[in-house]
Amino acid sequence: MLDVLYVSSYTPRECGIATFTEDLTKSIDALHVLKPASIVSVNDPSSSYNYGKEVVMQLEEDDKRTYSRVADRINSSDYDLINVQHEFGLFGGDWGDYLLTFLRKLSKNSITTMHTTLSPDSEVFQSPESAAAHDSVVKEIGRISSAVVVMTKMAADILKEGYGVDADKIKIIPHGCPPMPFVPSDPEKEALGLGGRTVLATFGLLSRDKGIENAIKALPEIVKEWPDILYLVIGETHPKVRLNEGEKYRNALLRLVKDLELRGNVRFHNRFLSKTELIQYLHATDVYICPYVKKEQLSSGTVTYALGAGKAIISTPFYYAQEVLAGGRGLLCEFNSPVSITEGIRQLLKHPEQKAHMEKLAYEYSRQMTWPRVATKYVSLFREVIR
Repeated sequence: MLDVLYVSSYTPRECGIATFTEDLTKSIDALHVLKPASIVSVNDPSSSYNYGKEVVMQLEEDDKRTYSRVADRINSSDYDLINVQHEFGLFGGDWGDYLLTFLRKLSKNSITTMHTTLSPDSEVFQSPESAAAHDSVVKEIGRISSAVVVMTKMAADILKEGYGVDADKIKIIPHGCPPMPFVPSDPEKEALGLGGRTVLATFGLLSRDKGIENAIKALPEIVKEWPDILYLVIGETHPKVRLNEGEKYRNALLRLVKDLELRGNVRFHNRFLSKTELIQYLHATDVYICPYVKKEQLSSGTVTYALGAGKAIISTPFYYAQEVLAGGRGLLCEFNSPVSITEGIRQLLKHPEQKAHMEKLAYEYSRQMTWPRVATKYVSLFREVIR
């Protein structure tokens, strides 16, 4: 049986990549076709975590020496293959270039899963030098890795056309979601004490990129027509945001809710929910709102989960949403436009038949994204690379 080692942030660290990796590895383990997953956890500065026994090594994000030491340990181990879960903010250096020290020293086959893929002309780059540094990191990851996994066709096209990554190395495997039943929202609302409310929801670690203020500003006009509206903002502030600025963003949102006289229509759940709780709240949701402000995002666990629950989704047209919500599977609104979100909510609430059709399409599309299917695709890729 193949023995695969995963390099990633990992639970209990509160981080989307950590949750993804836990879900992926547990789903692969459940297939019983590989040896149980082992993890090299990536730790953020000045943090330590009480990891489970599956974490066999630890890598310090901002200590370049640990990248080299961990690579040496892996080279002298019996692991057959390394899967790196990549996000630029996860690794130290300029655009995470400390990871290259690790990959270059590794003598084993490696597969890199890229959660973010920026086009070469992205507005994110603040200077030509910054763009060049990013360009260098992406090209080198593509050169060294035996395969590169992305979650959308758009991401694959960017790697191939924008960075010259070998097309044969690029594999598309969708973001995973739990296998959830397709159920009406009312019974779950009753169980959560939300009976009689029309529930809108957004979940995930809070940061300014999420654009929650635009969803809140969309509500006053909606509340006039549907006074029972309740918007749930579920999730605590992202740890890195909390470290840099405390709760300034959340407090600004709370003031906005007060100023717009929406305290009876907006509720914050300031904690990191368990998967079971999260699924329960998703099932209680009538319309899921994803008001992200940056178009470059090419994966989203929150949108994937909402699709998996068969929810009607209103989202800004960031790249991932454009692809997965096409074909009537969701409604796209404009960036930074509360009015556009208002119009989307009104359209779905006034036309329940359209909403029901959208929910059905979303649920059917998401069947390819359930974790058992995603896990099977990863196992097939691991075997292909080792062959």
